[in-house]
Amino acid sequence: MNLHRRNARPNTSIQIEGEHYSHAPDGSSIVSNLMDMNGKALMSEETGEVTWTFHVEEEGLYNIGIRYYTVEGKSSAIERELRINGQLPFQGAESFIFDRVWMNEQMEFERDNRDNELRPSQIEFPTWQESSFKDPNGLYEKPFLFYFPKGENTLTLVSLREPMVIDYIKIYQEEEAPTYAEVQSTYEDMKSNSPADEVLIKVQGEHALYKSSPTLYPFPDRTSPSSEPYSVSKTRMNVIGGQNWRMPGQWMEWQVDIPKDGLYQIAFKVKQNLVRGMYSNRRLYIDGEVPFQEVNSIPFYYDADYQTNTLGDEKEPYLFHLTKGLHTIKLEVNLGDVASLIRTTESSVLELNAIYRKILMITSENPDPYRDYQLERRIPGMIEDFKKQRDILYTVAETLRDITGEKSDKTAILYTLSRQLDEMAQNPHTVAQRLDQFKINIGSLGTWLLTIREMPLQMDYMIVASKDAKLPAANRPLHAKIGHELGSFWYSFIEDYNTIGNAGEEGQQSITVWIGTGRDQAQVMKEMIDDRFTSKTGIHVDLKLVDIKSLLSATLAGQGPDVAMEIGIADPVNYAMRNAAYDISRFPDFKEVSERFRPSALEPFQFNGGVYALPEQQLFSMLFYRKDILAELNLNIPDTWDDVYAMIPELQKRNMNFGLPIQEQMATMTPNETFSMLLFQTDGNYYEGEGERSALDHENSMQAFSRWTDFYTSYKFPLQYDFMNRFRLGEMPIGIAPYNMYNLLTVAGPEIRGLWDFTVVPGTPGEHGEIRREVASSGTSVMMLEQAKNKEASWAFMKWWTEKDTQNRFGREMESLMGAAARYPTANIEALEELPWPVKDYRNLEKQWQWVRAIPEVPGGYFTGRHLDNAFRKVVNLGENPREALYDHVSVINNEIAIKRLEFGLSEGTGGPTNATNDESGSRTKRTDQP
Repeated sequence: MNLHRRNARPNTSIQIEGEHYSHAPDGSSIVSNLMDMNGKALMSEETGEVTWTFHVEEEGLYNIGIRYYTVEGKSSAIERELRINGQLPFQGAESFIFDRVWMNEQMEFERDNRDNELRPSQIEFPTWQESSFKDPNGLYEKPFLFYFPKGENTLTLVSLREPMVIDYIKIYQEEEAPTYAEVQSTYEDMKSNSPADEVLIKVQGEHALYKSSPTLYPFPDRTSPSSEPYSVSKTRMNVIGGQNWRMPGQWMEWQVDIPKDGLYQIAFKVKQNLVRGMYSNRRLYIDGEVPFQEVNSIPFYYDADYQTNTLGDEKEPYLFHLTKGLHTIKLEVNLGDVASLIRTTESSVLELNAIYRKILMITSENPDPYRDYQLERRIPGMIEDFKKQRDILYTVAETLRDITGEKSDKTAILYTLSRQLDEMAQNPHTVAQRLDQFKINIGSLGTWLLTIREMPLQMDYMIVASKDAKLPAANRPLHAKIGHELGSFWYSFIEDYNTIGNAGEEGQQSITVWIGTGRDQAQVMKEMIDDRFTSKTGIHVDLKLVDIKSLLSATLAGQGPDVAMEIGIADPVNYAMRNAAYDISRFPDFKEVSERFRPSALEPFQFNGGVYALPEQQLFSMLFYRKDILAELNLNIPDTWDDVYAMIPELQKRNMNFGLPIQEQMATMTPNETFSMLLFQTDGNYYEGEGERSALDHENSMQAFSRWTDFYTSYKFPLQYDFMNRFRLGEMPIGIAPYNMYNLLTVAGPEIRGLWDFTVVPGTPGEHGEIRREVASSGTSVMMLEQAKNKEASWAFMKWWTEKDTQNRFGREMESLMGAAARYPTANIEALEELPWPVKDYRNLEKQWQWVRAIPEVPGGYFTGRHLDNAFRKVVNLGENPREALYDHVSVINNEIAIKRLEFGLSEGTGGPTNATNDESGSRTKRTDQP
C-alpha cells in the first residue's frame, strides 16, 4: 500500500461477469437462473483457480467486490486467495473469508415434556450476498485497496475451502458514509411525518432472522428476572450472543415492521459483563447500509447487569428515518479504534520474537547469570530495537488508556513489557539474566493479542421507538430480584437440572447412556438423539452427564448404564477381561458397521476373538513447522529421520530445538509416540503372537529404543516443554504433535497466522524405496456394558452414533458451539472428510492417516507404557545402557502379562487382541477389580 499510496482513486467501476473467465479448471460449470438471478454464473469448486482478464482505463487504487451464492458444502466459511496479474498484491491477500448465512430452524422454540424450551438447530440459508474484499480478522476498518495499472489486467481466485457460485466481481470505489450532521440536515422536512402517536416496537434478540455463524444461537439466561421471556424454574431461550458473539466480522440481523414513515430512535438491551477495562464494539447497518459514520463504531461498556443502550451522543439520541414496512437492522462486531493498536502490537510481537531468537542463539535458553555475553556488541542494533519497541508499546498502552478511560488488566502487560525493555536498554549486561522473564512477557503479549480482539455482548431485545417514547427500564426493582433468588433456590430442590432433554414415557423402549464430557456437548448430543434417533426408532435415550470415573463402581454395584460414551482407549478390553463389556461382534451387521473405520481404530477394542467397543475419536501425530523460521535458516522440511538428524545441529547451534512428544510420569501411561513411530516404521511390534508376551526384547525394538533415547542423551532434547508457547516464540520451530494442535494454533496463535503449516511425520525408507510413516493412534470409544438390558436397542444407538451423518453433524455442532478449537477428531473415515478442513490440510491428514497403527490392548498391557518410560528414564537420567535397561523392564512386563493371563484363564496363545477364535463357552474367570 505504501508503494502506491500516492496513486489516484479513479471514480470508475468495472463489472466482470463470473462466466466470462479466461481460465478455469477442467470440470468448471456455468449455472443459470439460480434462485432469483436471471442469467448465468460460474460455479467455483473447493479446489482449483479461476482467472478473469479485463481492461482498466485509468491506473489507480480500487476496491474489489463480489456477488456470490452459498451452495452446499461443509458448512464452514468460504475461503479464497486473491492474485492480481499472477502475484499476491500484499501479505494478507492469501486468505479472504466470505460468510455463509444461518438461521434458526424454528422461529417458535420447541419444548420438551418437562416444559423446558429446546435450543433450535442452526440451518444454512443459501442466498445471494455481496461482499467487499476486506481483512477477515477485522484489523482494518475499511475494505482493502488494490492497485491496477492501466491496460489489460488479470484477477485470479484460488479456492482454499468450500465451493461458491460467482455472479460477478466488480472493481469500484467504496463510498464513505455521511456524517450524522449531514443526515440530520435532511430531516427538517420529515419531522411533520413522524408518528403522531407514541410507537415502541420490541424485537427479541433470540429471534434474529439471519446470522453469520451457527454459533450465534439463542440460549437461556436464568440469572436475572428482567430477561424476556422469563421463568423462575423452566428453561427459556431468552437471549442471544454472549461469548459466542465476540469475534470481528460476526453479525446478526433482525427484521422490524415499521407502522408509519418517520424518525425513530433505536436502543438495545444488552449485558456486557465479560470484558473489564474494555468495551465491546458494534457497527450498525439498516437495510444493508451504514446510515452515517457515527454508527460505524458503537461501544458497549462493562456493566455487571443489563443496560439499555440508546444510540446517540452525549446530548440526544440519534434519529433514523424509516419508511413504513419491513426493514432489517444488523449489528456486526468490529474493533473500532482498537484495530490500529492491535496491528501495531502484532508487528511489535514479531519484532520482539526476532530479538528473542537472536539473543537465544548466543545465550541458550538457560544462560549463565554470571557471564557477560556482550550482547550489545554481538547483536548490532539491539539497544536501539529495545528502545523502539519500548516506545511503541508505551504509546499503545497510553492510547488504550485514553480510549477506555482507565488502566486495567488490558494495559498491564503493555506497561510491564515497556518497562522491562527500558531497563534492558539502559543495562544491556542484565539482558541474559532477564531472558526468562522476557520470554514470559512476550508470550503474555501474544495472549493479549488474542483476548483484546474478543468483544462479547449478550442481547435480550432491541427497541425501535418514536422520538418521544419512554423506553422500559433494563432491570427489575430490588424486590423482584429477591423474589427471583428465593424462587430459584426453592425450585433447585424440585427441578432435575442434571437430566438432559425429554423424560421417557411409560411403555417406551428405553436405554441409559452415560457421558463424561461437558454440559454443552451433552446438550447437543441430546438434541440430536431426540431429533434424529428417538423420532425414527422410538427408542428413548436417558442421557446422563456423569463423572465417567464412577463407571466401574456403578457397574460393580449393578447400577451402571447400558452404554458408556467417551471411554478411554484401554477401558473396553479391561472391562471385557472381567466379563463386564459386551462383545458387539456377535451382531450380524457388525462387519458392515466396522467398515466405517480404519482397522487401526478398531484394533485396541479386540480381545479373545471379540470386539468390545466402537471408536468415536481417533488422534494421531503430524509434523508442525514454522515456515518463516525454516526459510530464514534455509532448512527444508524433513522427509526422513536422517533429515531430522541433519537438521538438529543446525537448530541447536542457534539454541533452537526439534520437538518430540513426551509424557509426564504418571501411574497409567501409554507407550511413547516417538518410540512407537520408530518401532512401527521398522516392522516392530509391542507384543508377540496374540499378546502372550512382550516383543520389546527383539532386535528392531532394541534399535528403536536406542534411537529414541539417543535424542535425549546425545542431542539433549528437553524432557519437559510447552510446545504451543515454544512454537509461537520460535524456540521450537518444528515438532511432532497430535493433529488437534492445528485447532489450538489456529485460534490461540494470531501473531503467527500464515507463518506455520503441518504435514506428514518423518519416515524411514522401506525395502522397495517407499518412505514408511507409521504412527500410533489414541482416541475414545463407545462401549456396551454386559449388563445392558436391551442389547438390540443399545446396538442401534451405537450404530447411529458412529455413522457418518451423525458424526458429521456432531462435529459441526461442536465447532459451531465452541469455535475452530473444538474441531472434532472423528474416527469415521467419511465424516472426517466432510468436516470443514481446508482441502490442502485434509489431504495431509488423509496421507498420514493411511499409516496409522494401533497399539493392541492385552492383559497386563498397562505395564508396557509405564515400564517403557521407566527404562527410558534410567537411560536418560542415570546413564544406563539402553539395551540392558529395556531388557530388564521387558522381564517385568512379561511377568505381569503372565500373571494376568493366568488370572483371567487365558492359556498361552489362546487370548489376545487379534486372530483368536471366540470362546463361546464363556469360561473366562470373572474379576471386577482394576488391574
